[in-house]
Amino acid sequence: QVQLAESGGGVVQSGGSLRLSCAASGSVGKLRAMGWYRQAPWKQRQLVAGISSMGSASTADPVKGRFIISRDNAKNTIYLEMNDLKPEDTAMYLCYADEDRRYWGQGTQVTVSP
Repeated sequence: QVQLAESGGGVVQSGGSLRLSCAASGSVGKLRAMGWYRQAPWKQRQLVAGISSMGSASTADPVKGRFIISRDNAKNTIYLEMNDLKPEDTAMYLCYADEDRRYWGQGTQVTVSP
């Protein structure tokens, strides 16, 4: 079993920045890809960014150039640096980790005011 704990969400004005963290614990010896999805009310869950165990990263088109995902394998933690935030980035941000299966965190709320 893998447990994921997200932190760093909050309320920020448009154009501002936030840094999300997701720390994995438990059975972390064979962690593979980790990343972030987001879900806004009445919308489908959307992939934001992912990063492999070797550090190969990708970001979705809506956030490309504004969001950066990184990973610290020594701490079993990933980060999502979010810059130039827009109201449409408002959502619950959920961390995932792939080991024997996909595990999910509880999520951290990001709210961007106009």
